Amino acid sequence: MGLEREGILVPARLPAIGKWDVFYYVYGLLHHPGYREKYADCLKRELPRIPFAPDFWAFAEAGRKLAKWHLEYEKIEPYELRYQVAEDKPLSYRIEDKMRLGKDKSALKINPSLTLDGIPPETFEYKLGNRSALDWVIDQFRVNTDKRPGIVSDPNRKEDPEYIVRLVGQAVRVSLETVRIVNRLPEDFGG
Repeated sequence: MGLEREGILVPARLPAIGKWDVFYYVYGLLHHPGYREKYADCLKRELPRIPFAPDFWAFAEAGRKLAKWHLEYEKIEPYELRYQVAEDKPLSYRIEDKMRLGKDKSALKINPSLTLDGIPPETFEYKLGNRSALDWVIDQFRVNTDKRPGIVSDPNRKEDPEYIVRLVGQAVRVSLETVRIVNRLPEDFGG
């Protein structure tokens, strides 16, 4: 039941909004496709504008879920991708130079002996700036040699040889969960 004040129905008791609720609300709002589209130019040059959405709690809850997925990605079970192992080469999980996506982006060649297949197209809907999370992993996790000093940057881990393959599966899973959560956000973001 609410109280009527000056012709406006005011809920008798509003739930208290705490600082973490505000943080998660903003995190959820910043993922809303309509918000990102409307404020795209502003987001490149200014601090974000934060409108008050009619359903504050839906955005706060979505933001809480998104933050959990994004912060705890290394603890989650990877998305199950199919391993295509070359018959003429011994199985290796090591990146030799860089990983390569197939033309249709459903397969990722780790090295000549291993290709991961079955990447859902929705994986590429979640963007970090102008590229997907998986594209970011592919770009960052490669063997590089700095030409000047000749220092080799090798992302492979001797103590955990399957780390990068597992990370690819985790990036796919986080991307899919992010897309699922974002697609359930209310249409009206208050903007």
